[in-house]
Amino acid sequence: MAFDLSLMLLALPLVFVLGWLASRMDIRQLRMESRQAPKAYFKGLNFLLNEQQDQAIDAFIEAVQNDPDTSELHFALGNLFRRRGEYERAVRVHQHLLSRGDLVTDDRHRAQHALALDYLKAGLLDRAEEALLKLEGTRFEAQARLALLANYERSRDWEQAAGVARKLEAAGQGSFAGRLAHYLCEQAAAQQAAQHTDAAGALLQQAIATAPQTPRPHVDLAALQRQQGQHSQAAATLTEAMRQAPPAIPLIAPLLAAAAIAAQSIGPALALLKTCYEQVPSIDVLDAIVTLEASNGDAALSARQWYAHHLEKEPSLVAAAKWIAGEKLEHEQFHPQVQRALDHAVKPLTRYRCAACGFEAKRHFWHCPGCQAWDSYPALRVEEL
Repeated sequence: MAFDLSLMLLALPLVFVLGWLASRMDIRQLRMESRQAPKAYFKGLNFLLNEQQDQAIDAFIEAVQNDPDTSELHFALGNLFRRRGEYERAVRVHQHLLSRGDLVTDDRHRAQHALALDYLKAGLLDRAEEALLKLEGTRFEAQARLALLANYERSRDWEQAAGVARKLEAAGQGSFAGRLAHYLCEQAAAQQAAQHTDAAGALLQQAIATAPQTPRPHVDLAALQRQQGQHSQAAATLTEAMRQAPPAIPLIAPLLAAAAIAAQSIGPALALLKTCYEQVPSIDVLDAIVTLEASNGDAALSARQWYAHHLEKEPSLVAAAKWIAGEKLEHEQFHPQVQRALDHAVKPLTRYRCAACGFEAKRHFWHCPGCQAWDSYPALRVEEL
């Protein structure tokens, strides 16, 4: 018994020394690893600030290899891949995160959201929809719904888009009445293309009731009415549109002039447009007035007077070109060349420009083909902005 006790007394210092050596080795290794991971991380951050994305990716990959359990490094790496357009690699990073059993709930939701963004950027709309729907009830719900709305718009699934828009409005994310009206107009256009004019008309009436101050439903309904030979009704619809949406008067004016001529009710439309022109001296309203006066017969002199009157109000190159077109010059033989040069110069000024992204087009768009924004095109031409 004494022998055993002495062995134990001798073994105690030995065990203590071995434990101390082992702890020192663990601390040294931990310090080495902790130095390597931050060093690679800050190196990658430095490259990122200097816009050297290739080197930043290499540094973050090194940091992930040194510390594979750090979720933040995975998120940084995945976002970098997405920004560079390497969507497949971004998807793999975020899928790896989701496959980890030790990931906390909030990080799991964050990885799910990042994965959905990867799919959206890659154009994989079905997978993006599936990933976004899994975020219902999470802190990413509002962002997911906005992304889902854009997804449905890109795929032209207007009924699903309307459902998401209503949820966003109910959650206090703003008013989506204008968008809902546009969705109904898109559905009406599909019904009209299928020769279902009654269904198209009902959808447009619903769109007007949804957003009375949105001009598109009135404009589309008037076009449908004119197609059915109901020119007087079309003129009444456009007149109501001008009352409900004054900023859209320059866009509606030429349509009203055409409907009034077809309905043979020029007088009321002409009086209304002259009143609107005094309030909104737009070249499109002026052109509509000139068109209505020309339909009464001899109005060439009146047209030149109108354009000269407009030049007194606004320094418009477009109006000047139209005035010169009807004016006899001192050297009339050079008139065609001068007119051709002026017409070429005013072409860019007659375009419409998106207020959100600056995309210019010859015709007005309700939905910008550049940035996909709704109602971002003012009714005014570039010269009048």
